[in-house]
This record gives sequence, C-alpha cells and structure tokens, in this order.
Amino acid sequence: MQSTIGVGFLGAGPVTQAIHLPTLARLGHEFTIRHVSDVDPAVAESVATRVGATHSSSLDALLDDPAVEVVAICSPHTFHAEQVIAACRAGKSAVLCEKPLAMSSTEADAIAAVSAETGVPIVVGAMHVFDPGWRAAVAQWGELPATSHSIRSSIVLPPNPRFEDVATEVLGRQPFPTPDRSDVEVLAAMIHAGVMGLAVHDLPLVRSLLPRYDDLRVVSAAVLAPFGYRILAVAGGKSIELHAVMSATWQPNWVLEAYANDVALRTEFTPSYVHAGSAVSTLTTAESARVFGPESFNGYESEWLELAGIVRGQIAPPDPGELVDDLRFTLALADAAAEAVRSTHNTEAAA
Repeated sequence: MQSTIGVGFLGAGPVTQAIHLPTLARLGHEFTIRHVSDVDPAVAESVATRVGATHSSSLDALLDDPAVEVVAICSPHTFHAEQVIAACRAGKSAVLCEKPLAMSSTEADAIAAVSAETGVPIVVGAMHVFDPGWRAAVAQWGELPATSHSIRSSIVLPPNPRFEDVATEVLGRQPFPTPDRSDVEVLAAMIHAGVMGLAVHDLPLVRSLLPRYDDLRVVSAAVLAPFGYRILAVAGGKSIELHAVMSATWQPNWVLEAYANDVALRTEFTPSYVHAGSAVSTLTTAESARVFGPESFNGYESEWLELAGIVRGQIAPPDPGELVDDLRFTLALADAAAEAVRSTHNTEAAA
C-alpha cells in the first residue's frame, strides 16, 4: 500500500470540485488523488491537472488503475449502483458513494450482497452523519430516540453555485432547466428529486430517531417556488416535518430538531459546499442547555478520515444493512411525497 491512500473520482462535477478536492487538500497526510474520470474528457483533464492526477473518461480505465485504492463515486444518481458494484468487483480497498447510494431497493440489496461477497467496504457520503457536532449530541442524548414525538428538518439555501464558486472555480456546470409547473408529473418528479437530492442529507439522522418506518405515511406534500418542498409525514408514532427552499435572497439556515416532553435537540449545520467547521448541537431540558461544537473540522473531513481508518483496518466499516435501510426510508418518503402531490393536484382539478 502506498504511504498515502490513492483516490480515484468517478464524476468530476461540482461535488468533486467544490467539496471533495478542497477537503482532500486538507488531508494530504492521508490521501492522494490519483485519477479523475468524467464523461466529459475536457473536464476530466482540467480537474485532474489541478491535482496532478491521471485523467480518463472511462470507468474501466479508473478501475484498472493500480494507484487507485479508494473509488469515490460522484456521478449522477442513476449510475451509482452500477459503479459501486463494479468498484467492489474490481477489488478496491473501499468505495465512497455520494448519496443516494442507489435509486431502488433492488439496487441497494445488490450492492449489499456484492459488498459482503467481495469484502469491499462501502461508505455513503452523508456528511451530516459524520459531523462531530451531531455525533457529540448523539452520544449524550439518552432516551431521545424513544421519547421524542416530533422531528423537523428546515433547510434554506441560496442556489448551489453561490457556495460552489466560493469553494473553487467550477468547470462544466450544467444549467438548471425551467420546469413546467402546470404538469403534475413534473411536480411529482421535482418533489421526488428534492427528497433524493436534498432531504437525503438529513434522513439517516431522522431515521435514527424512529423506532420503525414501515408505517410511514405522508399527510401532505407540496413543491415550493423557486425550488423546494414542504412535507408532513408520520412514522413510528412520530410527526416528521421537512421544509426546504432555495432562494437567492434568503439567509442560509440548515436546522434539524427533535422534541420530547422533557428534552429538545437542535442542530445547526453549515450549508453544503461551505468549509467552515462543524455543526452546533444544543440539548435543552428544563434545568440545562448543553452545547456541542463547533469543531474546527466538518462532516466532509470526518467521513474521509473514517474512510482512512476503515482502509487501514483501524475502524469497522458501516453495516451494509443500515445503509440499505437508510435508502429504503428515503425511497419510501420520496415515493409517498410524489404520490401526495399527484393526489392533491387531482383533487383540486376535480373540484
């Protein structure tokens, strides 16, 4: 094994450029970027040149590169399952897959089976799961998962390019198309994408507070303008409220809260693409308020450091079954929210 762990990126878009490259630049004692692959050869070459890596536009070229020990999958969601499975079968040391892990439960089950067969560990890049401010609160929250009755995730962000451009000069950014909001299937697809692309950051945390989710029911769901969602659901006897909106004029704010009769948790996360330390969590009771964070490092660094520990045999890898359950919960919520949007539209049309 090389003195530092060799990393290969499948997909060289904004997530790779504005999140992972700056993060790994701070972790040069652990990792070296060896290969960058993208379907756009010019983007692959340009991004690879920044870090002195090999470039290609071929999955096979990256997987055949012996300098690549860890494969980081940052491609469009629909390619995740195929590429994770290929990386496992190539015998790499580990795979980091950006969320979501897959786009169906069948794909997730296939990934878990291949990981078990090959022994290749998989980490999902859900940075909030690894955030030290969140983890410190989890270690001290006592019976909150059993006693909480309400969970709320509120996300207010500017469009991604604002923070992407602060982190780096992004190459090959694709324009966001203007949706036809008169088409209910477009609205259903938008809220489904909102859950799979944005709410997914917090849904593993939400699931950790639920005793079960097989009884999940979406009470209402709406698409917000210019882009966002409002979802009210119940699962495991608890109410779940998910709210998100992207606006160029609002103050960024990302908060996850959980309430029981005798304790409340509030975690304030830094926005995606912002390299500015950890979340701050507050556990409040009638007698006290305990604050955890901020730490100088964030969830991005923590997930990569945990990956290094896994590769070096110092940390046990995540349970693939837990990763599959996180995805099942996310898919169930996305599907139910999309169906709720259709139902509301059809009811209004019939009135």
